Amino acid sequence: MKRLLKIINSLLVTAAMFAIVHLVLQLNVFHFSSPNRFVAYLPAGVAILFGLIFYFIISSSVTDLLMKRLSQTEEKLSRMNVKELVFSVFGCLIGLVIANLIGLAFSGFGPMGTFIVVLLNILLGVLGFRVARKKKDEVNVTNLQRILMQQNPMKQESEIYGRPKILDTSVIIDGRIMDLLQTGFIEGKIIIPDFVLEELRHIADSADGLKRNRGRRGLDILNEIQKQLMVPVEIQEFTTSQPMEVDSMLLKMAESLDAFVVTNDFNLNKVAEFQGVRVLNINELANAIKPVVLPGEEMQVTIIKAGKEPGQGVAYLNDGTMIVVDGGNKFIGETKNVMVTSVLQTAAGRMIFTKMVTAA
Repeated sequence: MKRLLKIINSLLVTAAMFAIVHLVLQLNVFHFSSPNRFVAYLPAGVAILFGLIFYFIISSSVTDLLMKRLSQTEEKLSRMNVKELVFSVFGCLIGLVIANLIGLAFSGFGPMGTFIVVLLNILLGVLGFRVARKKKDEVNVTNLQRILMQQNPMKQESEIYGRPKILDTSVIIDGRIMDLLQTGFIEGKIIIPDFVLEELRHIADSADGLKRNRGRRGLDILNEIQKQLMVPVEIQEFTTSQPMEVDSMLLKMAESLDAFVVTNDFNLNKVAEFQGVRVLNINELANAIKPVVLPGEEMQVTIIKAGKEPGQGVAYLNDGTMIVVDGGNKFIGETKNVMVTSVLQTAAGRMIFTKMVTAA
């Protein structure tokens, strides 16, 4: 590879020297008399001489520097996400188009005009690349797609809900995602970021027993999802140019892949909504599908403990909804008929207030 680059660089230097000497002779700077056989062979001779000198003396150091720069450029490009790369290339193309439009004004200036056009292409191409890369976060791809797809609502829905779903740590540890995937309500590819796996591993290795059990439970659930369910699951690597928290990296990844984030984290949900990233919150889904209870309805519950207020008893529905029974502290451990008096929806969930049903 290095030898090939040395040969290519030497050929480029040879061609450049030939063009320069040929241009100098055309301008007749040294006032050679014409015709002159020496002058005719001069460009080729000087070009070959400089090419050989470059190859045997200078090319090694120049090639080493070039390979180092190419490796650095390759590393930077590999760290860029898809959105960042697309916007950067688009910005570079815009810069090149503008450079060539401006270059039309210099097309009649001969070799000097060509040099100016080449210089404009380099400067504006690099400028467009850098500006587009810095401004990528100001463009919301999700909103742009929403505008472009408004004419076909049916296609829009199929495109949106078939998009990838990125699982965060909280929803994996919670475990309900396993049951939800089994039902088939969630469509699209399931993505497990590598940094989420790393966070789960740290939790599973924690000195705290409770955290350790939660981490191991999360890893077990991931293994079950991969082995038992017929859904596409992919573990993806994702890196950023600067260190970030896991939640911030989740949102960046979702934005770059135009994917949903599946979470139980209330704060992450709010930040994602603010940044225009779609979120599927398992807790919101659980609250939405709870059976509706209206005042005046009767139900049968088992009172398991006393409430905070005097005379109250506490029972629970199968979905975990708390039921406060007025006058139920005398019947702890018994199953009784109660009537709903009111329903209170709080941030923590739903509470149902009831009273004992007196026998007729």
